[in-house]
Amino acid sequence: MKILTTTPELAAACKTAREADFVTVDTEFMRERTFWSQLCLIQMATHEVEAIVDPLADGLDMSPFLELLRDKSVTKVFHAARQDMEIFYSMLGEVPFPIFDTQVAAMAAGYGDSIGYDKLVRATLNIEVDKGSRFTDWSHRPLSPKQLTYAIGDVTHLRDLYPILLQRLEQQNRLHWLDEEMALLANPEIYAFDPKLAWKRMKVRKYSAKWLAVMRLVAEWREVEAQRVDRPRGRILKDDAVYEIAQQTPTSPEALGRLRAVPNGFERSRSAEGLLTAIKKGLSDPEQYAPKVKQPQRNPPGLGPVVEMLKVLLRIRAEEIGIAPRLIANAADIERLAASDEADISALKGWRRQEFGEDALAMKAGKLGLRLKNGQIVLER
Repeated sequence: MKILTTTPELAAACKTAREADFVTVDTEFMRERTFWSQLCLIQMATHEVEAIVDPLADGLDMSPFLELLRDKSVTKVFHAARQDMEIFYSMLGEVPFPIFDTQVAAMAAGYGDSIGYDKLVRATLNIEVDKGSRFTDWSHRPLSPKQLTYAIGDVTHLRDLYPILLQRLEQQNRLHWLDEEMALLANPEIYAFDPKLAWKRMKVRKYSAKWLAVMRLVAEWREVEAQRVDRPRGRILKDDAVYEIAQQTPTSPEALGRLRAVPNGFERSRSAEGLLTAIKKGLSDPEQYAPKVKQPQRNPPGLGPVVEMLKVLLRIRAEEIGIAPRLIANAADIERLAASDEADISALKGWRRQEFGEDALAMKAGKLGLRLKNGQIVLER
């Protein structure tokens, strides 16, 4: 293991890593008190390289590592990649590609729903991971030997389990199942913190133009403020406060101060003026500022039994192919499928349609049923 603190060291390690078919990558970061993740450590491993990069080292130029991430001839392997990808997107201005998320792959291979890294290492390599350093202060220097051992293990174990997982998926003829999931992870829209899109992280609780317009502009104001002062959104204003403001539409400091979800004294802060401006803007022309949101259609009466039958079918098919039901469809997907054979859901596309969707449509058409056999529910065509 090498701890890389100079640009020449990093360049040499990345040059070697780019000669490999894949490189495993992980990060350690701090974000409890900030909006932006504070990157504290980067780990990477191939069969020739085991290295820890210290991005906090004075004078370290990260360009060689960024070029490794951009190299499309090298697969970047992560476990639960979402937060790592968010960090690298902010550094690169693009999403690293190609990528392979072992958590998603493990679900497809039958290791359970959202399996943790330590459990996957235990299941594939029979190694116990010491999690004692997971929540330590990674910004503190020097790092302890225990921290460094934990950190490098995150990528060396990943390097050793990746081929096992890959071989299992190939034997199961499921490698193509990951194409759609990796494409979703590679979508830059989920990593770009555009304040104008901040409302999409909120739950739409009402569909009136006034509610939507105020909710959208308050969420946008909060996102701008959180980024400006580098604090978590919830420390600027909690989601419940955004919803209450959209409902009550206060336009004065006094009215703002009467809201239960707004912190005491907030109405007297400098931030309150900007918030009130956003509210008044939304109220000035709700039709203009309200986001275009399609109101969910009410399900036809008597749909409950169809939903329950489809849920049973989903459990049966998931057990038969050895994967978590959630990887095929969630509860909302099942309801939409029960309501329409043309529902725009993943369960009616690609491998999910082949493994479940076709049977679901057949069941709705009366061509597939369920019966008990020796105490077990089985499918009958």
